[in-house]
Amino acid sequence: MKKISIVTGCYNEAENVEELAQRIRAAFASLPQYHYEHIFIDNASQDGTQEKLRQLASADSHIKAIFNNRNFGHIRSPYYGLLQADGDAVICMASDLQDPPELIVQFLERWEEGFPVVVGQKTKSAESWTFFQLRKLYYRVVDKLADVELLENVTGFGLYDRKVVESFRQLNDPYPYVRGLISELGFSVAKVIYAQPLRKRGLTKSNFYILYDMAMLGITTHSKVPLRLATMMGFGMSFFSFLLGMIYLVYKLIYWNSFQLGIAPLVIGIFFIASIQLFFIGLVGEYIGFIHTQVIKRPLVTEKERLNFDQDATE
Repeated sequence: MKKISIVTGCYNEAENVEELAQRIRAAFASLPQYHYEHIFIDNASQDGTQEKLRQLASADSHIKAIFNNRNFGHIRSPYYGLLQADGDAVICMASDLQDPPELIVQFLERWEEGFPVVVGQKTKSAESWTFFQLRKLYYRVVDKLADVELLENVTGFGLYDRKVVESFRQLNDPYPYVRGLISELGFSVAKVIYAQPLRKRGLTKSNFYILYDMAMLGITTHSKVPLRLATMMGFGMSFFSFLLGMIYLVYKLIYWNSFQLGIAPLVIGIFFIASIQLFFIGLVGEYIGFIHTQVIKRPLVTEKERLNFDQDATE
């Protein structure tokens, strides 16, 4: 029997993990040809999530858990959980029930057809229309800037064949952008379309900082265009400033007594140039920060405890 690993990252999801485990169990009840394990990796939750996971693991040997020493973030922790799985295929999903477990059946069907990567692609979402459109705009912008074609409206929810996971292990990336890695490695990708439901319980963890972090990670890891744009804008603004200065000089020579420069153009020009400089200095800082993260090579996470990894699941 082929083994399928389900990997779920969680942080303060005590209200959702039990229902998620039940729905995963129900999905595999209709798939007797597969053996499965469900790995929860908890980012030092403070709301009783770990107690819930202990209860689930004691009642069901299919369920395994990793407790981190601290909160290692929304990128490193789920990716570390992915690397701990040893199934023939690994399915990653969030613990907030916005990634429908019922899609597992379709993922496995496309995997059996020969696709090493099967991703869930959102075409609709129950979240606010404005927020969803901003996400779509971000994906389009990053795709235009990137050196490779990136997956749009994909959150990482999907299936990854063992050979894909092994490729991830060989990269040894301390802060990976999985959507970009899939495109960089060139694996064939099948897409399963779905509408993302609204979160029913708990608070979303996708705050502005997390979304900004993901956006900058996608840009800095897969595109040099912003840096080159800064150089081109520097040349362009230098030429424009020189041309404008020559026009002012000629105009002043012709209308020496009547032409007054005024303070407004100077103030506007200074603030405009300063804002452009600050923007690109910040952008360069993002690239330097990414390089710093790659160079120091800290571990993805450090573990506090594991549950059920020393035994095989019973049917």
